[in-house]
Amino acid sequence: MGTLSWIMGSVRGAKADGLRPGRESTTLAPSGFTLVELLVVVAILAVLAAVLMPVFASARGAARGAACLSNLRQLGLAWTLYATDADDTAAPSYRYDPTFRYETAWDFAFDWAERRVTGLGFVGAYVRSGEVQSCPDFRGEAWGRPYSGYAYNATYIGGEDLTGVPPASVGQIADPSGTALFADAGYGAPIRGHNFLRAPSDPLFVAGTVHFRHSGGANVVWADGHSSRARRAFHAATDRPGTGALSADDSAYDLD
Repeated sequence: MGTLSWIMGSVRGAKADGLRPGRESTTLAPSGFTLVELLVVVAILAVLAAVLMPVFASARGAARGAACLSNLRQLGLAWTLYATDADDTAAPSYRYDPTFRYETAWDFAFDWAERRVTGLGFVGAYVRSGEVQSCPDFRGEAWGRPYSGYAYNATYIGGEDLTGVPPASVGQIADPSGTALFADAGYGAPIRGHNFLRAPSDPLFVAGTVHFRHSGGANVVWADGHSSRARRAFHAATDRPGTGALSADDSAYDLD
């Protein structure tokens, strides 16, 4: 009410000054608001709202982006802890039991027969908060299993259990600061969640793209533990807006 009273007082003062040029008003302000005064206040508040709303929205978006980066840093740290305990071997992308009913992936363990999560996966078990956090800006669809909005570099780091490709060893990563571990992920239109990041040369790349959801940028955590925001989407397509790769070739994903 303080701001409203100040605005109303200013309006009345201006009216009084207009009625008595060069003289101070000695009359008391009326106790009620006139229709004109109320309309002036509404107009002023509408202008303030129009100016401030984009600012507030931008601040909320920045806060969500910062929370996302924090989540990815936790995943990067959890990956390092797993590798340390596994004789410097990266966490597998996923593994199935012989019946293919149970899958243990980097994030979750899953029972495909009952379609339910049975626990945390290889990296998820090392996350400090005790759960794999979701990107606060991820609003994608899902099928069959939960998604965090993040994906793990399966092409070069986590390997492929179904094709017999083992996970990489930490020592194989020649450029840790330039090799992506986890990134904001999504594919298709409307956007859908996925868990495995694919390099451009990977036949499954179309379903393993990065999602540039943070004001046109994508958050990434790299093998040396630092996180950053990628601004340029390579291999972007008009029928898959907001998705692409971190590099034109495999250089942001491979072990070189």
